Amino acid sequence: MRQLIEKVADLIVESGLVEVEVSARHVHLTQEDVERLFGKGAKLHEKRPLSQPGQFLSEERVTLVGPKGKKEHVAVLGPVRSATQVELSISDCVALGVKAPVRESGDLRDAGPIVIETEGGRIEAGQAVIVAKSHVHVPPKIARELKLQDKEHVSVRVLTERPVTFDNVVIRVSDAFRYKMHIDFDEANAAQVSGFTLGRIIKQD
Repeated sequence: MRQLIEKVADLIVESGLVEVEVSARHVHLTQEDVERLFGKGAKLHEKRPLSQPGQFLSEERVTLVGPKGKKEHVAVLGPVRSATQVELSISDCVALGVKAPVRESGDLRDAGPIVIETEGGRIEAGQAVIVAKSHVHVPPKIARELKLQDKEHVSVRVLTERPVTFDNVVIRVSDAFRYKMHIDFDEANAAQVSGFTLGRIIKQD
């Protein structure tokens, strides 16, 4: 079975395809903010691993509060980071009344403000909200095979009954990654993404 899975994975790469995953709204927290929200000495508790090595969905949940509304039971992803970051779709931002730029994860330039609450704490994150730029995580070996460079921009044709081509998708190369494309729910709904979905990478001139 493992050999069959590896063979299918190799065929996907050889065909210039990539598996498309949908990323729901979520929060990354610093250790300091974990303790502010969940109590002194608190840590994130892993519920299940995510597709990227070392990343996990935690048991903890938070409420996001904006000028126009709030979102409850929002996922917190681990491990902790050096800066608190909230990743929302544009629809989420409209519902909350938050203005947020499209950015790569970790780039908080001009990021929007948000209040993060739990039963035990509250923080005002003044520069935390972004709309994540669609991107492809690529291990170096696959990057070499597909002649992809870190920070390169490509197009990806999502192969569904309602196919959509996403332009300016950023390539992120690291030996810590598994080969996946990430889009948010707005993008997934536009392309009618459901279940296992593939996209075709198209090099831009």
